[in-house]
Amino acid sequence: VQLVQSGGGSVQTGGTLTLSCVALGQIRRSCGMGWYRQGVEVERELVGIIKPDGKTTYGDFVKGRFTISQYNANYTVYLQMNNLETSDTAVYYCAAEFGRGCYSDQLYPNYMSRGTQVTVSS
Repeated sequence: VQLVQSGGGSVQTGGTLTLSCVALGQIRRSCGMGWYRQGVEVERELVGIIKPDGKTTYGDFVKGRFTISQYNANYTVYLQMNNLETSDTAVYYCAAEFGRGCYSDQLYPNYMSRGTQVTVSS
């Protein structure tokens, strides 16, 4: 399975960016997909996840600014980021948990994309 990510780039504060990610390959079962990010000298943190039933969970810093959505038919997940702040500058990674028992509301990724840079400038 490969996670192919697109989107990202540079934007000014208050701007909007949308990332997308599609899972390619043979997928037997999805426990969910989501997004993580890692800034400079900062540990990787959860942006948000979406479960197959559409339930979403977001990191505390999101504060209603980001929306995760999905298209289950082809294992595609989107991250729309509004009102971006300079603190949102980071490499953003798509993540997925496939082929497991799916016993938790959380996500324990066993697949992750290469990441894409998002830069927010003032």
